[in-house]
Amino acid sequence: MSALFSPARLGALELANRIVVAPMCQYSAQAGCMSDWHVMHLGQLAMSGAGLLIIEATGVEPEGRISPADVGLYDDACEAAMERVLLAVRRYSGMPIGVQLAHAGRKASSRAPWDGGSLIRPDEPGGWQTVAPSAVPHGADEPAPVALDDAGLDRVRTAFVEAARRAVRLGLDLIEVHSAHGYLLHQFLSPLANQRTDAYGGALENRMRFPLEVFDAVRAVVPAGTPVGVRISASDWAEGGWDLAQSLIYAQALDGRGCDFIHVSSGGLSTAQKIPLEPGYQIPFAEAIRQAVGMPVIGVGLITEPEHAEAIVAKGQADFVALARGMLYNPRWPWHAAARLGAKVHAPRQYWRSEPSEFRGLFLGLTDGKR
Repeated sequence: MSALFSPARLGALELANRIVVAPMCQYSAQAGCMSDWHVMHLGQLAMSGAGLLIIEATGVEPEGRISPADVGLYDDACEAAMERVLLAVRRYSGMPIGVQLAHAGRKASSRAPWDGGSLIRPDEPGGWQTVAPSAVPHGADEPAPVALDDAGLDRVRTAFVEAARRAVRLGLDLIEVHSAHGYLLHQFLSPLANQRTDAYGGALENRMRFPLEVFDAVRAVVPAGTPVGVRISASDWAEGGWDLAQSLIYAQALDGRGCDFIHVSSGGLSTAQKIPLEPGYQIPFAEAIRQAVGMPVIGVGLITEPEHAEAIVAKGQADFVALARGMLYNPRWPWHAAARLGAKVHAPRQYWRSEPSEFRGLFLGLTDGKR
């Protein structure tokens, strides 16, 4: 039996296989509200045969969005728009769907990638004042963010909680708290971004304090049967920054607090990062963390070949493999992977006729498997 296509659990959530569709920003929302694009985008991914689909980084407050076109879950309009998309997708797919709750911090107020991705200054149309642990800009030519005071910390913490409550109301199957890729919670973790001298800065214990407080607050309002996990960047890939040794301590602290999974990525905090890009370049981080914690670990990073994904799970380097750009390029990646690995995969009955004769028995029904 294929290890990649074996069933598994994240907390109480049962998944058909170990393939995760990673969160991928689409920069296609309107005032934080999902659009028809999201029906198309999430709809096709929900028919991919993966075990889990996680919705893109979703701002917990308007100022926490990466760009003005990012999805949010901070008011009734955002919640209603997401509900409309979820109802459309779930009408035809039984795939579990989670959401990644995020705050971009000093990397907020940015243009979409196809518009250059640069920061939109507060005095420019569509821009706003960003916030961060310290008044340290992400890029040398960018205006400094405002350092969060105690009231600001309370506001952000409460925003994560309220977004989590909305996610529960929407019936989302899983919540991932985003503390990776240089966004706000990662900024608190990294000494390159966090230069505070209070209880939230300095020593590692202090730098972890706010991200752990956010996790605790979210976990407290989410039912026990709904998994809550965290995405981390295991390294800043920059001198003097966040690294694997600190990530191990953070992961163990999360594990001890009842975190249901950890999703291991890297980078995104420093413009000085030097990343040795190659297939599976982040998997050694996932493997090291998996050896240090009891919760399941999701590995990710330029994994494109089914045999590679299979080996990662079979060798115990990670419990799950997440795909992002590879899934955009090939939204039926799990179908093709199952065919190559001799496994079976869920597919909508409307597509059963497409099953190649040489792979007879490849497709299972979304619900009962009957043909």
